[in-house]
Amino acid sequence: MRFALLLSAAAVSALGACSQPAEKASVAPSEPRALAGVNLDQPLRVLGTEPFWAVEITPTGLIYSGVDRPEQKAANPGPALQGMVATWTTETEARTPLVVTLMATDCSDGMSDRTYPLTAKVEIDGESLTGCAASGAAIEKAGESGRVE
Repeated sequence: MRFALLLSAAAVSALGACSQPAEKASVAPSEPRALAGVNLDQPLRVLGTEPFWAVEITPTGLIYSGVDRPEQKAANPGPALQGMVATWTTETEARTPLVVTLMATDCSDGMSDRTYPLTAKVEIDGESLTGCAASGAAIEKAGESGRVE
């Protein structure tokens, strides 16, 4: 009888422990994904000349635009990182494949005296475009010449 009481007390104690709210696990924030010192999780601007075109990369989407070209939007699946290369592979709302590849090599857009930290290749609608990239904030605060940082 005494054993049964002890067993019952242990069972009640165990059930009470199960109903306690679980402590939240402390999750360390993940490090931002970066390439050539550029945080890939922040808004990026990819641009090229002849013809003029751009891709804005935000945490939620990519927007391709250009002179005499229709704007095309796509979801941001996040970049696939392989060494010194980051690639976004997605499809626009018009179901056009869009691939943006950034490489950790300095780049000049050929029109200004700026040097960008990333070289870019964009493939859309059967066309392959080359250009440069950096964070949107770095491009906005950069002058007309020098390094975009």
